[in-house]
Amino acid sequence: MQELKKRILELKEEFLKVYEKLLISDKLTKLAELEKEVAEPEIWRDVEKATAKNQEVARLKEETEPYELLKMQIEDLGELIEISDEDLKEEISGQIEGMEKEFAKLKKALRLQGPYDTKDAIVRITAGAGGTEAMDWAGILERMYLRFFERKGFKVSTLERVTGEEAGIKTVVFEVSGTNAYGWLRSENGVHRLVRLSPFNAQNLRQTSFALVEVLPVIKADTNIEIDEKDLRVDVYRSGGHGGQSVNTTDSAVRITHIPTGTVVAIQNERSQIQNREKAMEILRGKLVQMQLEQHAETIGELRAGESAGWGQQIRNYVLQPYKLVKDTRTGYEETDPEAVLDGKIDGFIEAYLEA
Repeated sequence: MQELKKRILELKEEFLKVYEKLLISDKLTKLAELEKEVAEPEIWRDVEKATAKNQEVARLKEETEPYELLKMQIEDLGELIEISDEDLKEEISGQIEGMEKEFAKLKKALRLQGPYDTKDAIVRITAGAGGTEAMDWAGILERMYLRFFERKGFKVSTLERVTGEEAGIKTVVFEVSGTNAYGWLRSENGVHRLVRLSPFNAQNLRQTSFALVEVLPVIKADTNIEIDEKDLRVDVYRSGGHGGQSVNTTDSAVRITHIPTGTVVAIQNERSQIQNREKAMEILRGKLVQMQLEQHAETIGELRAGESAGWGQQIRNYVLQPYKLVKDTRTGYEETDPEAVLDGKIDGFIEAYLEA
C-alpha cells in the first residue's frame, strides 16, 4: 500500500498546483456571488444584464466543477488508503489510474492562459481573390468550422452571411460561445490555402484558392478596454438584402471606423440601430485587442495602422491534388486525411499550436 500512498500523494500535490494556478478558489468565490445576484428577482428588470450574468454563472460552473469533483475524489481516496488493507489494493490502483487520466485531461486547460482565452469568439471567414473558386473554398471552411463547433458543444449565432453568386460564400461572421472558445479558436486566425482540381473549370485544372479566417475575442462594454470616442467615425445607412433589396425601412445598419488604425466594422444583422452599434463596438474592441496582441502594444492608443497580420499570414495548406495532405505552416503538424479535417476534425492542429 505504500506505493499507492505515494502515487495519491504525488497526484494530490500536482493537482493542487494546477488548482492554484487556475485560480479555482477565486472563481468559486465569484460564482457564489453571481449565483446570489441572479437569485434576486430585481435583477430581471434588466433582462440583458441578467442573461449575461446567468451565462457567466454557467461558464464558471463548467470551468470549476470538474476540478472540485476531482479534488473531492483525491481527498476521499487518500483517506480510504489509510484505513484499507491489501485486499483493496487492485481496486484502489484502478481508481488512482482513472483519476490520473482525468487530471491529464484537465491539465490541458493550462495551455489556455492567454488574457482573453476564456472569452467567447467572433469568427469571420472571407473569400480571397479568385471568384467562384475562392467563394466555394470559403463555404467549405464555413462547414468545417460549424462541424467543429458542434463537436465542441459551442453555441453559434450568425451575425452576417453573404452568399456567392454561383457557389459558396463571400463572407460569414459567427459569434461562438462556450468554455474557452477564443482560446481554442485563436490558432485559426490567418490565411488558409486550398489546392485541388477545379470543379468549376471545364479542363478540370489544378486550382489554388485562398480564404482569410479572422478570430477575435468578444469584448463587452463593461471591460477595461477603453476606446476614445473622438477616434471613432460612426455612419448609419439602410440595411441591404440580397441583390440590394431592403431588409427594413429604417437606417439601422451601422459602420464604425477607428480612425487611428483605419479599422472598419459594419453590422446590419440586428433589428435596431442601437443593437447594431453595440455589436459593431463589440467586434471593434475584439479587432483592436487582436491588433494589440500582434503589435505587442500596451494600450489601444499605441496601435499603428497597417502593421497587423492579415492576408499576408498564411497558416495552413490543404492539398487535395496531386496528393492528400493538410499541413500547418507554423507548427509543421500535418494530417493525411483532408476529408476528415474538412469535416471538422481540426483538434490536432489546435493542440499542436497550443503546445508550441
